[in-house]
Amino acid sequence: MKLLVTGGAGYIGGIVTTMLLDAGHDVTVVDDLSTSPADGVPPRATFIECGLADVATVLTREAGFDAVLHFAGLIAAGESMQQPGRYWHVNTGGSLALLTAMRDAGVDRIVFSSTAAVYGDPESVPIPETARLKPTNVYGDTKLAVDLMLAGEAAARGLAAVSLRYFNVVGSYRGQGERHTPETHLIPLALEAAQGKRDQIAVFGTDYPTPDGTAIRDYIHVEDLARAHLLALAALAPGEHKVYNLGNGSGFSVREVLAVVEQVTGTTLPVVERPRRAGDPVELVASSKRARAELGWTPAKPTLAAMVGDAWEFLQR
Repeated sequence: MKLLVTGGAGYIGGIVTTMLLDAGHDVTVVDDLSTSPADGVPPRATFIECGLADVATVLTREAGFDAVLHFAGLIAAGESMQQPGRYWHVNTGGSLALLTAMRDAGVDRIVFSSTAAVYGDPESVPIPETARLKPTNVYGDTKLAVDLMLAGEAAARGLAAVSLRYFNVVGSYRGQGERHTPETHLIPLALEAAQGKRDQIAVFGTDYPTPDGTAIRDYIHVEDLARAHLLALAALAPGEHKVYNLGNGSGFSVREVLAVVEQVTGTTLPVVERPRRAGDPVELVASSKRARAELGWTPAKPTLAAMVGDAWEFLQR
């Protein structure tokens, strides 16, 4: 298939692009390089530097696309509470521009990079796709808005859409790893502290109603996550918006994560405790039963030690 990948210079988008190329697809990447370096685009892909506002030109000029895989967007939940307008403009406004361009170009298949943040503080865990949708931060709000757009487009014009709701993604794949600018995710920040590149690693909130007082999150290896996108591409159906959670179904507290980082790196981390950040849920753990049953997806690297080990290997290179 001829595929358009938005945000293909990024961590997950770049790795999915590599897998798509390996599977024999013709892939064009669009990315404005605002948060990722150009060398994150796999060299075998066609690369066009542009933002989502200019995707209409790409879809018109490079006709014949069969589907879009949409990764482009801002991802920092804490920042979204400080700069809400920017997140609405980029994540929701950019996605609306993309869907409009797809409609005008006759492209009617899309796999969307959504998030577990749409669930907010869940009523119970593990979280199924049928759980209440009540984000606790603007990042989650903007992603939920796109999910709702996709559902509306599927009902109104027969769009074939899949939203993949990620939990926390870790690890590396064939020399490609996490390099966000700025970095906001716990494990790469902790690994940079282990390397001596950071003076400290902050724990935001030690008074949560959890066994050790810190927030609990589900983690998934980026290789397992990327593989799910190829399965979702094959599962697209006209007029349907399908939603799948992607996680391991096991939760780890912030303190437990840092302990694994110390074990893998052989270092003692310079931890400092800070107050809770606005919008951070207490616990997010996935139920991925639907993805396992309908996509035939099973995580091949479910242990946190394996995920952290691969991420550590990438950073050392």
